Amino acid sequence: MEAIMHEYRFDDVIVAANADDLQGYLADAHGEKVRPLCMCTPVGVPMYVAKVGEHHVIKRMPSTGGAHAPDCVSYEPPAELSGLGEVKGEAIQENIEDGITTLKLDFSLSKTGGRAAPAPSGAAADTVRTDGAKLTLRGTLHYLWEVAGLNRWYPAMEGKRSWYVVRKFLLQAAAGKVSKGEPLGRSLYVPESFSLEHAAGITQRRIAHMAELATSKKARKLMIAIGEVKEIAESRYGFKIVAKHLPDFPFTLSEDLHRRLQKRFVNELALWDSIEESHLVFIATFGLNPTGIASIETLAVMVVSSRWIPFEHAYDKLMLDALTAHKRRFVKGLRYNLAENKPLACAVLADVSPKPVALYVQPPGAEQGDEDALSSLIEASDMPSWIWRAGEEMPELPAPTLARAAKPSARAGNTLDEVNAAAADAAASSAAQDSA
Repeated sequence: MEAIMHEYRFDDVIVAANADDLQGYLADAHGEKVRPLCMCTPVGVPMYVAKVGEHHVIKRMPSTGGAHAPDCVSYEPPAELSGLGEVKGEAIQENIEDGITTLKLDFSLSKTGGRAAPAPSGAAADTVRTDGAKLTLRGTLHYLWEVAGLNRWYPAMEGKRSWYVVRKFLLQAAAGKVSKGEPLGRSLYVPESFSLEHAAGITQRRIAHMAELATSKKARKLMIAIGEVKEIAESRYGFKIVAKHLPDFPFTLSEDLHRRLQKRFVNELALWDSIEESHLVFIATFGLNPTGIASIETLAVMVVSSRWIPFEHAYDKLMLDALTAHKRRFVKGLRYNLAENKPLACAVLADVSPKPVALYVQPPGAEQGDEDALSSLIEASDMPSWIWRAGEEMPELPAPTLARAAKPSARAGNTLDEVNAAAADAAASSAAQDSA
């Protein structure tokens, strides 16, 4: 299956997503407050244009994800099939007038006094909060991962994802997001792909990005770091996390925080340890002490496959392996704040018609309450369902029925939609490969 060429209609003109003159059309639409149409369907789906920095980007209108064709990058499965439904509209509020999305976070980006470090974030939602009014640290990671398109997959992406690509789209996902009136990107640090040749420049850019942490006086400012764990090791006075692309700048954590990490994320750590090709992604809030050492305040981790697709257990991983082996197009469901005992769709197949199909994986040993909760979720959704009760043989997957070929365009160019075309750009990027 080939990558899809996306097109947008501006009045009576259809423009490809990679057209050289797309920015001109977007700027005009933004100034005139015109709603372009995404032409993934015959009648088109209204979009809106926002200005992010010096560029204009075309975005999906809120609550219209299901109106797009399943193989469109703007398609979004029903929010209630994942943890997104619990936080959308409350913890995540999008303003289509200015293109700004406001995030309500349940963790602080400042610290006063000598308070003890909080427990690792990402605990089951029904033991922390149940109203979805604020994003947990894990929920924030899932949100950025989803906006970046990293939970989406189609065959043309094979071999095209690296930390370079992951970082690029995480930073793009943070653009236009604010929390407490402050741009999220200003508080987010994602390590650059390490290169010995460029190590000095990488270090200088890191120091410059974190300069505000070193100069804050009263309340101790914190930032958010997202990185790939290389190792979690004992240090002289506690423990440290070394990021794969940040070998000379470890993040320290206390013995108590390390103990709680081992308890809260025991499953994730076991999966990372046992599945050789997996990656362990961490998200943490951290500050700098007077000597310039980074110390973690709150922490959550997420296991992803070699293709950087998140999974929760070994059966989840087997499902993803089956989908990628059969060259299927799909969207992986993410938990956000949702409690661990609440069901969600493992993935939504986006290459079937007339409707996408929700795929559910029920691990062995499920109790009656788990079965009832899954049945209720399926009955409440109008999306066709497929269930694999792990321990039994995996049923045959629904056959693909959508295979739209890429459309040739006379307007080929290098300008891409930096938001909704994240997945398409990830597939096309000739990204630098990960360093050892």
